[in-house]
Amino acid sequence: MSFLPFVFANPMMLAALVTLPAIWWLLRMTPPKPVTEVFPPLRILASVLKREETPSKSPWWLTLLRMLMAAAIIFAIADPVFNPRSNTLSESGPLALVIDNSWATATDWERRVETAEALIGDAESRDLPVSIVFTADSEHNAVPGSAATARTRLAAASPQPLRPDRLPAINALKTALNGTTPGTLAFLTDGMEAGDDKVMTELAALSPANFRLIEGGGDQAVAITNSANDADSMVISVSRLDTADARTLPISAYDTRGRAIANGSLFFAAGEGVAKGTLAAPFELRNDFARIAIDGAATAGGTFLLDDGFRRRRVALLSGEARDQSQPLLSPLYYINRALAPYADLVQPNEADLAVAIPDLLAQKPSMLIMADIGRLPDETYAPVTKWIENGGTLIRFAGPRLAAAPADDPLVPVTLRQGERALGGALSWSQPQPLADYPALSPFAGMPRPEGILVKRQVLAEPTADLSSRTWASLADGTPLVTTKAQGAGRIILFHVSAEATWSNLPISGDFVEMLRRSVQLSRGGGVASEGAAQGQTLAPYRLLNADGVLISETGRARPLEITAGKTPVSSAENPPGLYGSEEGFTALNLLPRDAQLKPIDATGLPASYTSEPLIGAEAWSLKPSLFAAALVLLLIDSAIILFIGGAFARLRIPTAAAIILSIAAGALVLLPGQSLADDSKPGDETILGRLDRTHLAYVVTGEAEVDRLSERGLAGLTEFLTYRTTLEPAPPVGLDIATDELSFYSLIYWPISANAPMPTPQAISRIDAYMRAGGTVLFDTRDQFSSLGTSSGTSPNSERLQAILGDLDIPPLEPVPTDNVLTKSFYLLSNFPGRYSGSPLWIEAQPDNGSQPTGRPARSGDGVSPIMITGNDFAGAWAIDSSGAPLLPTVPPDEQQREYAYRSGVNIMMYMLTGNYKADQVHIPALLERLGQ
Repeated sequence: MSFLPFVFANPMMLAALVTLPAIWWLLRMTPPKPVTEVFPPLRILASVLKREETPSKSPWWLTLLRMLMAAAIIFAIADPVFNPRSNTLSESGPLALVIDNSWATATDWERRVETAEALIGDAESRDLPVSIVFTADSEHNAVPGSAATARTRLAAASPQPLRPDRLPAINALKTALNGTTPGTLAFLTDGMEAGDDKVMTELAALSPANFRLIEGGGDQAVAITNSANDADSMVISVSRLDTADARTLPISAYDTRGRAIANGSLFFAAGEGVAKGTLAAPFELRNDFARIAIDGAATAGGTFLLDDGFRRRRVALLSGEARDQSQPLLSPLYYINRALAPYADLVQPNEADLAVAIPDLLAQKPSMLIMADIGRLPDETYAPVTKWIENGGTLIRFAGPRLAAAPADDPLVPVTLRQGERALGGALSWSQPQPLADYPALSPFAGMPRPEGILVKRQVLAEPTADLSSRTWASLADGTPLVTTKAQGAGRIILFHVSAEATWSNLPISGDFVEMLRRSVQLSRGGGVASEGAAQGQTLAPYRLLNADGVLISETGRARPLEITAGKTPVSSAENPPGLYGSEEGFTALNLLPRDAQLKPIDATGLPASYTSEPLIGAEAWSLKPSLFAAALVLLLIDSAIILFIGGAFARLRIPTAAAIILSIAAGALVLLPGQSLADDSKPGDETILGRLDRTHLAYVVTGEAEVDRLSERGLAGLTEFLTYRTTLEPAPPVGLDIATDELSFYSLIYWPISANAPMPTPQAISRIDAYMRAGGTVLFDTRDQFSSLGTSSGTSPNSERLQAILGDLDIPPLEPVPTDNVLTKSFYLLSNFPGRYSGSPLWIEAQPDNGSQPTGRPARSGDGVSPIMITGNDFAGAWAIDSSGAPLLPTVPPDEQQREYAYRSGVNIMMYMLTGNYKADQVHIPALLERLGQ
């Protein structure tokens, strides 16, 4: 370290100190204290004739105060200076200047120029050649020349919005010196390590006679290194160079017009080089952030640019399954929600009716819509969803039983699907679960390592087409697509050929699932932004560049287009300075520092040669003159106050007393008068709703045919009476429902007698039934015609044709006859079939997945295993119907009272199945069932 000498700029002025004794003598004399005279005038006249008085002397402490003031003025005029500059350049060789002109030098560039000019002037006075290089420039000319040439090059230099690239500059200096040893080597640095840890070693290897390390205010450098748009706020990561003291920095967010729209702060504790701050703002306002800046740090490092990739997307979620709060891990949306919650604003519908839910979600302007196992949408929703996609929305769909059973001409899938799914042991099957293959180079998943341990046991297959490979983002080891996509208008449709929960594969429980969804979300548009970001493999021209002061400018200079390569994060350089690349319609932000970089000081330990550390010239020599003049002024003010006090000026002041202010507060109380009652807030129909919720009701659909509705009501009345006498369940009287207007969620089971003569339900009514089934309710369709198969086009009755028309507008899962081991066969009675008035038709329910992977015992299915749909043709209500005296209304076919008994038992099993789910599937009931079967 260099010694800091002390000199006087005007030493002759110190001769004035000899006048201090005279000043002491003069200051000791003061005029007499003023006397206050009181009226009347006669007393004044009497006191006119006074004896002569001599001045008294001032107190010694007041004289000392005035002497100090005089000495301060004398010393200030003498101008004492600490560490004055002196020409100490070595004459053994040329002067070599290595100057950092990086982003961190923008705040004190003028002082750096003054320091370099002073060194160049010293070299000129000693007739030494000067070699000068700038570490942030792309070209270097280090050939030693005259001081005038060096001064010209210094004037033309300016800070660059880049990190210093020192090794090329040092190599150019070595080449230019050509073995000549520099006399003085001055390194004007920003003080930060820039990836070239050997910079001090390389400079010391030049063996200069005098090695100087000159640092400026770079120790106060701060830079924003990352930004994350979290659920409630924008989180900002900042790094600093000097970690000695605690420090608080204000941060602000600006929109595209440069207006500050949010403010926050971050705090550095002592010894910490990294800190995080937050900018709390609503979701929509955070999506308007265009750049974030540290207030008072006008540098390229203190500014962080944002593009569409930093905007938090709003993602709408839809599921084809009913929500099961007791088994959340089986919900199709559970893993999607957990994967996207840190990266997106997730919204879910409040209505189960898709005809209502989808328009409500689209009205919230989501960037992405995710559908988990939804096969068929209401007809009126296809048009708005398609328009939303063409305007830039992204639709992600996940497969499942419903999608596998959906029509092949679905317009909202990216590829043509085969009917059914591919499963272990199925018709479209393979012997072993399939792993994933490497991701294609043009896929947004490119750069991710091929996942290990992920196996797919079931999937929906795509029909082979010529462009299938170009639409595939991920595939299995055998080449079958796992993720496919299709661009539609300005938007995109993406299909995962597996389910969103872990029944078809273990992909949803892996970390690759989170990364795949995150990258897919980043491809979608941010709210209110027309850009989709840069596609993989695209080259973007410079649009707006950041200068060293952190300001976006339109001049692009020599900047080259930015190449976006899959799996590679762009890094700022001289060819690609930080800024925005693209166009006004869409751009990508390139910031100065890599994500989560840290500012570190230059390592100067273990050098082969000694060096001296110096500050910049502006802080090197400093004068005491301003401080001494300020001290003299303070002493003058103190002296003036003392004189005023001695003269009695403060004694004549009177402090007025403030009048007392009395505040009276009047408080009012609201009193309920005798006999006055509270207003009744009940609404019309509340008594009916409370009555329906008080007890369990069996419900049936009112078809509009009087005879059919009468038999439905009497049939459910007969089943209600049978339940009351044979079980602990005591239902209330049955209820007839208008599915277009009545609330359906009060009833766990709705009996729907199909009649070809009844009016066809409206699309809105069918949509409400679909929402009821999706929310966990079950509809029992009864064609009352004893049909024995589904989907046949010949030999069907008019009632069956009407049922097919109704089911064509519903999103139903695959169906199968009740298996022999299903819970329906043992929920209360042990049954092998389910007869009604007829006995030839099977009872159809949702097909259970059975690929050999399910363990024995209770099946793990959402909704507690209850099928949302049942279909029969056996006319249950006709077998249950009774008159007012309890006698059957209709005979069974063939006449058999034992068949009627089993019809009632079928109804009991159905009701117990609806109320208890797959409770009887537990292994604990097996001994009791085996004992019953043995009897």
